[in-house]
This record gives sequence, C-alpha cells and structure tokens, in this order.
Amino acid sequence: MLARAGYEQLIYTLPSQYPSIRLSTLVLAPPGMDSARLTGLIVFGDDCILCVYELLDFQQGVIEAYGYEVSRCRPPFTQSPLPEAAEYCRASYPSKEKLYWYDSWPHPNNPSLANTHPHHKHIPPDIKRNRIPAPGLSFTRPNLPFLIQEIEREVLER
Repeated sequence: MLARAGYEQLIYTLPSQYPSIRLSTLVLAPPGMDSARLTGLIVFGDDCILCVYELLDFQQGVIEAYGYEVSRCRPPFTQSPLPEAAEYCRASYPSKEKLYWYDSWPHPNNPSLANTHPHHKHIPPDIKRNRIPAPGLSFTRPNLPFLIQEIEREVLER
C-alpha cells in the first residue's frame, strides 16, 4: 500500500539512492491531497531519459494508471538544453529515440499478456504493437526502483 509521505521521500531522494541518475525533474502534485499526479523526467548518462507519468490514489494506496517511456535524446542534452517534461515526453518529440515503454492500458484480447494484465512493455520492432508481459510492475508498490534498475542493467551497461 502506497502512503504519500513515504512515496514523496522515495521520489525526492532517488538521485541520492541511484548514482546513475544525473537529474530528476519529478514533481508530485497537488501537495497535501489524497490523489496526486507524478510527472517528470529522470535523466541518466548516455542521454538516456525515463519519462514518468503516474496517477496516484493515496486513500486507496494505489497507482491508478501509469506510463513510463525510456528513450535517448538526439542530439544529446549536452548540446542543447533539457526540454520541459511535458514537451519531451509527448509521443511526437522530434529528436527522441524511443527504446521501449510501459503502460497500463488493458489488452484483454491478447492472451500472451494475461499473466501480468494489464501491465505490459512495448518493445521494438514495431514498438507500438509489439507488447510483452511486465511482471515487475504493480499498482500497489512503487515502480520506479524496478524501472531504474532495469535501465542501469539493460540500457546503461550496453
């Protein structure tokens, strides 16, 4: 079960817990309410970016919906300023190389996703339609530690 105080502490201390994080623009809004929206970017080395969107219900202790996208910015942010999360994380940002993304949109007619329904990951080729199960994601515990560890293991170490 997710509690607001613990979730805020997790979010705002991520850079100190994971040295691979160069910058986090995550913001939990509005403050002091039972429901909130988490949005922003987590920037890693090699211009790897994690876009984060979560709708949270702290009264129920759950993530109601989410979207996480892992990409690389081309050209690198060292050559141009970091855009706002709302601009960069939209689907059509021009200099973004999408590596994969997760969402919680249900696909009940896809039997290969049944064991983690509705959690799934979009991967190349045909990233929009190629989906695989996502057993590491949950509505009842924070997903960010899993996502950061996956990026460290599968994207940054390559």
